[in-house]
Amino acid sequence: MSTTLHTVGAFCRDNPAALAPTGEGVLSGLLFAVKDVFDIAGTRTGFGQPQWLASHPPADTNADCIDRLLAAGGELVGRTISDELCYSLTGDNIHYGAPANSWGLGRLAGGSSSGSAAAVCAGLVDFALGTDCGGSVRVPSSYCGLLGLRTTHGRVATRGLLRFASQFDCIGWFARDAHIFERVGRVLLPDAREQGAFKRVLIATDAFEAVDTEIAAAFLPALETLGAQADRMQEIQLAEDGLAEWFETFRIIQAADVWDALGDWVAQTRPTLGPGVRERIEQAGQINAAQLREAQAHRAEIVKRLDALIGEDDVVVLPTTPRPAPPRGATDEALETTYRYQAMSLLCSAGLAGLPQMNLPLAMKDGLPLGLSIMTRRNGDMRLIELARRVCPQAPVPPKAVPA
Repeated sequence: MSTTLHTVGAFCRDNPAALAPTGEGVLSGLLFAVKDVFDIAGTRTGFGQPQWLASHPPADTNADCIDRLLAAGGELVGRTISDELCYSLTGDNIHYGAPANSWGLGRLAGGSSSGSAAAVCAGLVDFALGTDCGGSVRVPSSYCGLLGLRTTHGRVATRGLLRFASQFDCIGWFARDAHIFERVGRVLLPDAREQGAFKRVLIATDAFEAVDTEIAAAFLPALETLGAQADRMQEIQLAEDGLAEWFETFRIIQAADVWDALGDWVAQTRPTLGPGVRERIEQAGQINAAQLREAQAHRAEIVKRLDALIGEDDVVVLPTTPRPAPPRGATDEALETTYRYQAMSLLCSAGLAGLPQMNLPLAMKDGLPLGLSIMTRRNGDMRLIELARRVCPQAPVPPKAVPA
């Protein structure tokens, strides 16, 4: 891999990988990268954690989605850094560093699909694969000013993807160009039907009330743009009992799932974990059966509410993140409370109900991107992509490139 590719700090050095196309198709001539959680035959998948990398053998086969992209003409040029064990949204890995956000070298790129977002933001690849459990595509796409999609849960095959929290894990991707983004969708969502334009835009008032007044004001022009794409706009409240309560339900179920996937390895290996990740892993091991039962019951109520609230021709609009990208060097406390906790309260709805949600880079604050999300019913992924193509054909380009 060239020195230029490495200047952003987005690509893995300990387990690099590259693959030529295996066919020709809609992705011919396009370069892509994949997060360090997808298997690539003959290489080790690192999970953003050096002791995981050292303790697991090379993969026998490629992840299913990688084979699809190669068969459609895409060229894989590298594997990208992930936040440690995917259990963070910051984009700063204590072992491998923080990939650069080209919008501001003093800003984090967001995680856990940090390297994939940073590589697309810097123009090193045309698109990149990530994964999203609690916001790991949506957050970095907001911070880096990209189009980014969390797909409907189970919509894209996860064979060859490391397990994190399987009740929520989804494959997603990043791009600057909406037409390229759609071409990737045609490959990964091959049986998607044309469904036409949305008829109603639903403004999630409780989500907008959860962000600062000046942040909410920054979204107003984008809301008008989206409103022009539908017959009418309507205000709704997502959570009658509060988005913070919804996040707590998500947190408990996710933590239990993470411990089920990683607990044995953590207990046996006793890995060196970074701040934030270490505490979340410890908390995951303490979730008890009663807590989980109560959370699952609440989740069922949430799913029922969202199914009733969001109609067949509806798209819900809400902030992706509560503010632009955090500065490098922010304290752990600030990252946890001011960024992670508030962001997860906005992001948890799609995860709990398995809905597709797409970030649109339609707003700016203090010269930094600020993402607005569109969310719809299950399996409406391509419909979101088509709306994105109409309102945001091209993501904004950072004012200057990351220096070599």
